[in-house]
Amino acid sequence: MATTGVDHGAADQTTFKAEYNRLSELKAFDESKAGVKGLVDAGITEIPRFFHYPPDSSEPIFSSVSGDTQLSIPVIDLKGVLDGDRDHRQEIVEKVREATETWGFFQVVNHGIPDSVLEEIKDGVRRFYEQDVEIKKAFYTRDTSKPMVHNSNFDLYNAPSANWRDTFFCPMFPNPPKPEDLPAVCRCLYLYIVYNLDPV
Repeated sequence: MATTGVDHGAADQTTFKAEYNRLSELKAFDESKAGVKGLVDAGITEIPRFFHYPPDSSEPIFSSVSGDTQLSIPVIDLKGVLDGDRDHRQEIVEKVREATETWGFFQVVNHGIPDSVLEEIKDGVRRFYEQDVEIKKAFYTRDTSKPMVHNSNFDLYNAPSANWRDTFFCPMFPNPPKPEDLPAVCRCLYLYIVYNLDPV
């Protein structure tokens, strides 16, 4: 009598792959307007598949760095940037350009923003995300021309995998938004930025 072994796991995996419709799942996630925070609040027990990095991707997820390598975030010192010294200002602009092109981010020091305001910014972000999902949905959009944009993954439909993050921003230049265009929990920050009124 001959028997054959069947790997039910492999069969299930094939069935799962055939049934998976990434675009449909992305749309459902995006149209919920609840974002990653909404998934967490809903108590999900499994990360949705579109957040998984594709196993067949030829790009490495992380590049290795030697243990001997010393990495440091670029620091941009804004001290004196408004003193009228064009050469000094150009030097700072060049440092920003270099840091942006090389690293994609940088730390700013001597910017003149009080610590109390920086703390209020962090608190404002927390307050925004801790609001009821229905309030946040009013600001959820992929239209970056809106005065306030809240969404999950600006490249949700194009990236090989989604990032576990939500974002909100409001362009302040050249036309700052009206206070009523912003969530009530963040308006005090707007008043500081536009009118230099201390929010705390």
